Amino acid sequence: MDLGTIGGLVVTTILILISIMLGSDLIVFWNTPSVLMVVIGSISIMFVCFPGSQCKNALVVVRKALFVETRNPEQVLQLMREMSARARREGVLVLEDMASDQEDEFLKKGIQMVVDGHEPSAIEEVLYNEIDKITERHKEGADFFEQWGTYAPAMGMIGTLIGLVQMLQSLDDPGAIGPAMAVALLTTLYGSVLANVIALPIAHKLEVRSGEELSEKNLIVQGLLSILAGESPRFLVDRLNAQLPPSERLSEAS
Repeated sequence: MDLGTIGGLVVTTILILISIMLGSDLIVFWNTPSVLMVVIGSISIMFVCFPGSQCKNALVVVRKALFVETRNPEQVLQLMREMSARARREGVLVLEDMASDQEDEFLKKGIQMVVDGHEPSAIEEVLYNEIDKITERHKEGADFFEQWGTYAPAMGMIGTLIGLVQMLQSLDDPGAIGPAMAVALLTTLYGSVLANVIALPIAHKLEVRSGEELSEKNLIVQGLLSILAGESPRFLVDRLNAQLPPSERLSEAS
């Protein structure tokens, strides 16, 4: 579970609620037509922008942003070093037993290709094609929330304009102007909150998660190619460490 994402959403929501309650009753900031305009309206626009299947996958994408964490690069390097050591001692066929223990389908596929004796160029081509497809899927998920973050404030503005038109129709009743203006502005507030507290932060977190996962996949490919080339475990670690910032590298003591 990604406590940073969940904690950030919770704290931001609490701060907004406290700010409201310090100046007025919470019920003043609730307006059902405005909620329907912004939330349901912006979600409906997403079905216009994207295929239905991609919209349905939005919940899966949110789960990835909130609950799925990638492995520490040090863990990947330790696994690659262990596999390299075993392959040099007992041959690459011994890695087939390790493949069955892996939950990562990408890693499992790569190990199996090494065990099956495919050419390094073929393995590299297949795995990097897989990485390209993963990149496309990640981009689709982030694009969905970026677009949602764009259209939610727009729907809020539309709701505000509707409210202002209705308010102008009641100018003969000065006492109704203030409440009508407040209701009109609520849709802009809802759109801004939906975009800047939920949609856009999730889109950015998905981009961060994508970068972490793709970096891990690249380490796996390079590690498997190093194993296939018969390079020493120490050289394998040096090769992979060179692709990481110093704070994430595997030390010799590890």
